[in-house]
Amino acid sequence: MSWWLIKSEPHVYAFTQLVKEKSTSWEGVRNYEARNNLRKMKKGDLALYYHSNEGLEIVGIARVKREAYADPTAPKDEDWATVDFEPLKALAEPVTLKAIKATKKLAAMQLVKKSRISVVPVTDAEAGEVLKMGKTNV
Repeated sequence: MSWWLIKSEPHVYAFTQLVKEKSTSWEGVRNYEARNNLRKMKKGDLALYYHSNEGLEIVGIARVKREAYADPTAPKDEDWATVDFEPLKALAEPVTLKAIKATKKLAAMQLVKKSRISVVPVTDAEAGEVLKMGKTNV
């Protein structure tokens, strides 16, 4: 199992909406690196759910429900992918970007190093530290 981080602005698609709907397609990604990361995901992989622009915090954990397939929102002549996610659980305490940046063990985290990419890998050690900070177990 691998860990990932996926970003959404809470006013566009909040983690609470994923919980309510029980599943979503992560469509509309238009960055090649993020698309390639979506294609690397396997069913059962876990993703830290990050609220970007507003909140700036990791608020939950989602699980890959369906591996990458053609994004139906993409123009027919373009090669983009989507992945289906289901909610696993909310963090007991959100983990802010400020707290992540202040934590030495998370200094190399892609969220910090590649802040413009909406889908990035997370190491097991990073995921463990975030879960510890969020007072949550998987």
